[in-house]
Amino acid sequence: MDRSIHLVIPCYNEEARLPFGQLLELLRKEPGLRVTLADDGSTDSTFIRSQQLQVERPEQVLVHRLTENGGKGEAVRQGMFAALQRWPDAEYIGYFDADMAAPLIEAFRMLEYVKPQRPLMIMGSRVNLLGTTDIQRSSFRHYFGRVFATLVSTQLGVPVYDTQCGAKLIRADHVPVLFNEPFLTRWLFDVELLWRCMALTGRAHLREHICEVPLSKWHEQGGSKVQFFDGIKVPLALRRVARHYQGRVKK
Repeated sequence: MDRSIHLVIPCYNEEARLPFGQLLELLRKEPGLRVTLADDGSTDSTFIRSQQLQVERPEQVLVHRLTENGGKGEAVRQGMFAALQRWPDAEYIGYFDADMAAPLIEAFRMLEYVKPQRPLMIMGSRVNLLGTTDIQRSSFRHYFGRVFATLVSTQLGVPVYDTQCGAKLIRADHVPVLFNEPFLTRWLFDVELLWRCMALTGRAHLREHICEVPLSKWHEQGGSKVQFFDGIKVPLALRRVARHYQGRVKK
């Protein structure tokens, strides 16, 4: 079976969190894995170590550096275009968090899970199911996530379990339209992406084009750059996003 996947990893001062050695080992084991490291203006050694990885695996690794820090959403957005330019034959291009709380190997499983549907977007979902998934999260993040998902589902008008999981795959032929515009927010771009998808499909048909797939493994890592005070701003930010996109969505 042909195992081919293209992933963007947004990086900002990740020298202590991004397991470069583990990533190199995985690239050696999975020749079909292509990785774009989108450096968001790091001030530590992240960019240097990323370049070293590219030298080690030039056919599998691309380093794209933003000229200034633009936030995770902008790093992902630019990384998606850089990956598409480097590998124009890609079927799906996804993005995973730098801490690899979700192992990159999950991307292969997510894609296989939904074949032959070829959905517009495949979303990893952190659902702790007895005997089948290994999801390790703090209680605070879990319950905050449930409240957040309820707010997003209410605004979108469609049920969604986990918008903020840092493991997603986008059909490559839709990258240009979905990532053409800069995002309004630095951290809620996943929600904006759902609004953009719904603008293409219409609310009534969103379920036919987006699939949530339970991850088999997610181990929460420390050092998150999203702070408590960012959470306080969430309701206002969600309202801003909804107002911006509502006029684009067909019923």
